[in-house]
Amino acid sequence: MDRERPIGVFDSGVGGLSILRALRAELPQENFVYFSDAGHAPYGEKREDFVTGRSLAIAVDLLEQHRIKALVIACNTATAAAVHLLRARHTHLPVIGVEPALKPAAALTRTGHVAVLATRGTLSSGKFDALLASLRGQADFVLVPCDGLAAAIEDDDTARIRDLCERYTAGIGRFGNGPDEIDTLVLGCTHYPFAGDVFRDLLGPQVQLVETGAPVARHTRRLLQAQDLLNPQGSAHVQWQTSGSAQALHAAAARWLGLGGGRSMDPGSRPG
Repeated sequence: MDRERPIGVFDSGVGGLSILRALRAELPQENFVYFSDAGHAPYGEKREDFVTGRSLAIAVDLLEQHRIKALVIACNTATAAAVHLLRARHTHLPVIGVEPALKPAAALTRTGHVAVLATRGTLSSGKFDALLASLRGQADFVLVPCDGLAAAIEDDDTARIRDLCERYTAGIGRFGNGPDEIDTLVLGCTHYPFAGDVFRDLLGPQVQLVETGAPVARHTRRLLQAQDLLNPQGSAHVQWQTSGSAQALHAAAARWLGLGGGRSMDPGSRPG
């Protein structure tokens, strides 16, 4: 039955596990297929046409091999590059993208000053420009491209993660609750929530960290419910696929989700 088919989730690597974590919490009776394109990560520092090609190929593979009933693009860069094409090519398939949580941040900030950490690919996209323009006047947004941070999280390089978090937050401005201080930080890449403890340690409890997992999970539930696709009897089981190291994906799933798994597979030869 269509209801029992899994939900496909993909990212350039392990960052999308932050979205998968929220999906499993919101939809505990759904099953999932997670594809980590670690063999081609990070997307945020790649050309847009490359990211588009990978996204289209992965979607085809998930449809053909797993008969997914919905697709969650658990990557801001891939969403910006390919969500419109995926929706146009697969009109029968609910396609859910992610975007930096600027709207929730604008609603949460008390000082009116918000910092946005994201990849260059996300910040330079037309989709992000449109989102930013839609919020003009609601808050002051400081945009910070964080080269190398997603890769450091992918590699679980603790020292490098802290060094980069320190470097990027130090160059933004003053954090705090004062009238000219930044009180809200948007983690605008799905990898960045896994550095959340580092940011909290550096910035203190007065700064709010905003990520996208929970809103994406709620939106996914609404779309499935609207199409009568909610699974009444799944178990949040996850099938794992990766174009990179299955061992690395296994370790990341165990570390951040308490799960294990991963087998190597690369759909790159499939037509987009």
